[in-house]
Amino acid sequence: MPVKRKRLSRMPVFGTSSMPLDQPSRRRPDKDALGMTETRTGRSGPQTAPNDVALNERKSRASLAIADMASAARQRRLWLRLGWNDIMQRYRRSVLGPVWLTVSMAIMIVSLGLLYAQIFQSRIDDFLPYLCVGFLVWGYFSSFLTEASLLFVGSETYIKQIKLPYALYVCRATWSKVIIFAHNFVIYLGVMAYFHNWPGAYALLAVPGFLLLTINGALVTLFIGMASARFRDIPQVIGSLVQILFFITPIMWKSDQLKDRTLIVDWNPFYHLIQIVREPLLGDIPTTATYAVVIAMTLINLVVVGLFFGRFRERISYWV
Repeated sequence: MPVKRKRLSRMPVFGTSSMPLDQPSRRRPDKDALGMTETRTGRSGPQTAPNDVALNERKSRASLAIADMASAARQRRLWLRLGWNDIMQRYRRSVLGPVWLTVSMAIMIVSLGLLYAQIFQSRIDDFLPYLCVGFLVWGYFSSFLTEASLLFVGSETYIKQIKLPYALYVCRATWSKVIIFAHNFVIYLGVMAYFHNWPGAYALLAVPGFLLLTINGALVTLFIGMASARFRDIPQVIGSLVQILFFITPIMWKSDQLKDRTLIVDWNPFYHLIQIVREPLLGDIPTTATYAVVIAMTLINLVVVGLFFGRFRERISYWV
């Protein structure tokens, strides 16, 4: 006898939507009219544009760089002591100590002065003071270039063990060079006393010129020091470049010997850096073009090196 099967009624399945598949959803968008974006956690907050994030990041880097320099200025007692200690360590167990720098420089200036005065057929009382001041100023500024590669690499132990502002190492290196220049400045006093050729009140103009020269040297030291910490081949390039600049810059020869071919002098920034200190010490006033070039160089170096320092300051500890 056949069995009758009961017809089962279709029960609704809970958890499923009764909306047809082809009907569009009426769900509200996550972003409302006020520009608020809903997150997965249920919180809402303003959406920051990528340009604003980059701008805020640049501002934070600039503020950190300025704070670094301000901190180094407050810790001047530390870098003054470290700069003096660098000179003492260099001439440790030496009889004359740093005086060896002055003695060697004096011998070289007198020897070259007597020789080139005969070659150029110049008066010795005019050429030797010119050569003396040129050598002193060039030796001072070139030390910023040649020793800048060791600014951070040579201070690796300090950087990895003690948290100090990076600008402090620049002040330390600059102070040690100022001390050496003060030692060698005795040669200038001796030469001028021997020839009875004093510059008079014009020598006071050498003070602001020396400050501008030192500022440019410190900025160049910071730039080369950071670049040398990243690329270790830069010191060799700088050494070769300094030798070339020494011969094309009027240090052992005068610019008027070129007669009408003064283009190599007028467009040489190192010539103007030397002239802004050498001319007052010889009793002359630097030209307006010299002051304009040096001031423009200082402003450009402040902007370029400041941006470079703010951009890559945090990577110095990893590069060394």
